[in-house]
Amino acid sequence: MKIAIVEDDINMRKSLEIAMSDYQEFEIKTFKNAKDALKGIDNSFDLIITDINMPGMDGIEFIKELGGAFEVIIMTGNATLQRAIESIHLGVKDFLLKPFDVDTLIKAIKRENEIQKVSKKVAPKKLKQKSEGFLGTSVALEKVLNIANKAALTDASVLLLGESGVGKEVFANHIHQNSPRAKKPFVAINMAALPDNLIESELFGFEKGAFTDAQEAKAGQFELANGGTLFLDEIGEMPYGVQAKLLRALQEKEVRRLGSSKNIKIDIRIVSATNANLHEKIKKGEFREDLYYRLHTIPLNIPPLRERKDEIIQIADKILEQNCIKYDFEQKSFSKEAQNQLLSYTWPGNIRELISVVERAVILSDRSEITPSDLFLESRGLNETKDIATMEKELISQVLTSQAGDVESASEVLGMSKDNLTQKIQIYNL
Repeated sequence: MKIAIVEDDINMRKSLEIAMSDYQEFEIKTFKNAKDALKGIDNSFDLIITDINMPGMDGIEFIKELGGAFEVIIMTGNATLQRAIESIHLGVKDFLLKPFDVDTLIKAIKRENEIQKVSKKVAPKKLKQKSEGFLGTSVALEKVLNIANKAALTDASVLLLGESGVGKEVFANHIHQNSPRAKKPFVAINMAALPDNLIESELFGFEKGAFTDAQEAKAGQFELANGGTLFLDEIGEMPYGVQAKLLRALQEKEVRRLGSSKNIKIDIRIVSATNANLHEKIKKGEFREDLYYRLHTIPLNIPPLRERKDEIIQIADKILEQNCIKYDFEQKSFSKEAQNQLLSYTWPGNIRELISVVERAVILSDRSEITPSDLFLESRGLNETKDIATMEKELISQVLTSQAGDVESASEVLGMSKDNLTQKIQIYNL
């Protein structure tokens, strides 16, 4: 397996090189920054491991430039965890929370290797039913849906607010499907996934010869969505210069392709979304205030998955079922302990992270029952709540070890009678 490691910290980079040199099955190539990696990576690589916080081009920009051509594992500290979560939006399926030991990284690499083997060996089946739409329900979700349904009946602009991965595109599609424009196109475009120099041509289109690679004319997303709904995801990432052109298009209800002198009339409904603080961006001069108010007619705050716990197992079960069909596996289920882990984890990447974790567990589990060991949530910082019995067992074990197995001494340290301690040693099989 050929692996590229992108890490600007020389000590970390060298440590990984030395530690991984013990594994002959891995061919390792390291890069000190993302720009060097882009020059040196070709299609012979199987996996990219990259830090998030790097000078020049950071990990997120690097992943965008890769364009989904490689599987990626992210290394991140708590300070940049939210940025790592953004990478899930770009297709990254695994991240490791620093500090981690080499064994944790090796396990993550081997998991990825197994997933790639299965994906190449099994031709995924197409699901008869689309996986779009809401996969669970909760009181918090129903409250937001109530507002969304009212907004859908109008033609007002809707701004979807919430963390990355909460299902903003699902909400946008729901609004479209329940609007008078439902029979017309729904077109979605993600600002964060496009290089800045391509956003304008994607939105407004271009004529043949408008720039070097314009071999033929192409309609923009505004034209493709005419009569329907245009969903502008991650609107906060739109370059400032393009924002003025977007505002004009919304005000005048017309667009002009790059390289053209003609205006094209458009009739669309705009739904936009962001996980950024647009007020802060306005203060910093990164987002136009007039555009904000044009998009902000009806704001819709979507709560994160940790506030919609009732949905977690519902969503996990449906994704489990879909992936068993997709990969032609016998139907699997979650053990009670696995369900408890799913409920204990905070899901910083929200629904998108849950979907990714479940798909990985389906592929890697060898049994019909998925256990906590198949979820691999510890490397993502899971702090599982322990019951009293577990904590008592661990305490007794630690004290016995410190007292070299002397039950009488241990009972004195614990403030417990020797008979009582002996009984608990038998119960806990220590």
